[in-house]
Amino acid sequence: MNQLIRIGIIGGAGYTGGELIRILLRHPHAQICFVQSSSNAGKLVAEVHGDLVGECDLLFAEGHHQDIDVLFLCSGHGQARKFIAENSIDRHIRIIDLGNDFRLHEDSVFEGRSFVYGLPELNLAQIATAENIANPGCFATAIQLGLLPLAAKGLLGKVHTTGITGSTGAGQALSATSHFSWRQNNVQAYKTLTHQHLGEITESINQLQQLAPLHKAPSGDAIRFVPWRGDFARGIFVSSMLETDLQLDDLVAIYSAFYANAVFTHVTTNALHLKQVVNTNKCLLQIEKQGDTLVVHSTIDNLLKGASGQAVQNMNIMFGLKEQTGLQLKASFF
Repeated sequence: MNQLIRIGIIGGAGYTGGELIRILLRHPHAQICFVQSSSNAGKLVAEVHGDLVGECDLLFAEGHHQDIDVLFLCSGHGQARKFIAENSIDRHIRIIDLGNDFRLHEDSVFEGRSFVYGLPELNLAQIATAENIANPGCFATAIQLGLLPLAAKGLLGKVHTTGITGSTGAGQALSATSHFSWRQNNVQAYKTLTHQHLGEITESINQLQQLAPLHKAPSGDAIRFVPWRGDFARGIFVSSMLETDLQLDDLVAIYSAFYANAVFTHVTTNALHLKQVVNTNKCLLQIEKQGDTLVVHSTIDNLLKGASGQAVQNMNIMFGLKEQTGLQLKASFF
């Protein structure tokens, strides 16, 4: 493909918008036509995203225009519906929403647009023909990728999951729990059994596990999830536990077969750590078993595979590019 994909970004001043700009500036088939930010209109993008000094001379725009192929919505949860309702967007423009407005099946049609749930390891064929994408949540991505191979075999029952996320997962707006003085040397459980990503996780699992579907209500009855705030900036580490009588070798074979063609999701029995995935679009999965208890660890960068990287992966699929185009990123290992 030689033609450039013309791109607009709404809400480009936050963490996900910044990551999106960084990726797309280096993407061989991307042309950023505008980056919108109401609160920063007229400022240099590099003035807000300081690491882009000398790399980007774009100014933040107040509004948007229609001379683009794809529009990324990075304005936060609840804002995409408002933006689409209040603005005329030409039908030829594809939308990729990084918020949670369209992730659930009951919310996936809005203003005549249908949104496909954009988890490539689950919906690759649907994404390839989609006009609009609902990008998955960060915890949802990590948890689902750890469980989908078992769901495809009808092997999931009650699952106990814990996961820790960095401070960037809360967004750029300051709150009592995002200040450095609070986060440093500190952890805290939050939204115990009620996290907003439980609904999309359950829907994806039920999509594969038709014979014995989990509870559809995002109540934590089937997947009991306890998230934690961590004292680091970025990354997610999740551990999911369930009972099974399958042997470890059989489980590794199930996971390896399911992800055989997945370019970013990799399976191992070796111990994982966050630095293997931070600054990449990878998801690494570790399988281990003690007695009848299976533990699946999954780790991702919440801003990349959990947000902007996966959004570009979806764009690549929609426009017939290789999934890894522009996403061959180096981990911040040291």
